[in-house]
Amino acid sequence: MDNLEEDLTCSVCYSLFSDPRVLPCSHTFCKTCLDNLLQVSTNYSIWRPLRLPLKCPNCRSVVELPPAGVDALPTNVSLRAIVEKYQMDSEPRPPSCPEHHRQPLNMYCIQDRQLICGLCLTVGQHHGHPVDDLQAAFIREKLTPSQLLKRLSEERWAQVEMTLNFATLKSSPVIKEVNQFFQTLEVVLAGKRQACLDALDKAGAEVLRAYDPLIHQVKELQEEQLDLVSLGSSVEDEDSPLVFLEKVHLFRERVEEFIKTPLPSVMTLSVTPRAAEYLQQHWPVVTIGSLEEAPVPKVSSSSFSWEDEHFKKKKKFVCLANASSPKKNKTKKYSCFDCVRS
Repeated sequence: MDNLEEDLTCSVCYSLFSDPRVLPCSHTFCKTCLDNLLQVSTNYSIWRPLRLPLKCPNCRSVVELPPAGVDALPTNVSLRAIVEKYQMDSEPRPPSCPEHHRQPLNMYCIQDRQLICGLCLTVGQHHGHPVDDLQAAFIREKLTPSQLLKRLSEERWAQVEMTLNFATLKSSPVIKEVNQFFQTLEVVLAGKRQACLDALDKAGAEVLRAYDPLIHQVKELQEEQLDLVSLGSSVEDEDSPLVFLEKVHLFRERVEEFIKTPLPSVMTLSVTPRAAEYLQQHWPVVTIGSLEEAPVPKVSSSSFSWEDEHFKKKKKFVCLANASSPKKNKTKKYSCFDCVRS
């Protein structure tokens, strides 16, 4: 079809031939195109008046036209018929029925709301259905939306709003109760969390109080040792024999006294129970019903020295594995690693 359209196109205007006329050189052009070419040619020509010169756009040969001009040229009847047939074939055709070959869909089935052909109505699946012309059905239903909108009167709209307000009021208490329940749950959880953090802060304060004296003693020993090192350097730089001997004597006494000073014993503090182990052991079994009774550890610490021979007799651990609610203590007991070890 593309090649055919190219053959049916005028070489001057590049459109389909319109009223095609044949020149004496056998080339064909649109009548309007030839009129325009002739107008330009006669304006710049000194040809004798009885003949009108025209140069063919294809072969460039000059042809003479009678005084009547382009109207006197013969019409290419065959080419005009081919162009008209081509234009008719190029126009969009109505859709055909997918079930019946080459049958146009020219009827509208009111029951199934779709286009059908004549065979669909007589022998097909739409047999006996009410039909109408598509355009007629369109015009008839054109006013239907406005009629349906009229049915949505103000009274009906007021009823809808009243029903909506009623449903909203009914659902509000439910939402309020749910929010109140979970807010209470959040308060309980926040209280348990704060109680655990307070217990850890208390244990940390006890550890600091236990180690502060030891740190103070160690710092005093460090300062004494630095003083002795400085004193020893000054003794080495002394040039006077008498003064040197006196300083050496004093330096020896201080060094001997410093060496005899016992070092403070290092204490090891044990904080029980471990927070992570405690939570993993007790909290997985806590349900919402017993959340308020969930145990909170009362952390304490005990100090001991690895050099103390009576360590096992003096040490006191407070096992909090059983630090649960009173109800649970009556029914079940737990043991921690420290209890098993002791």
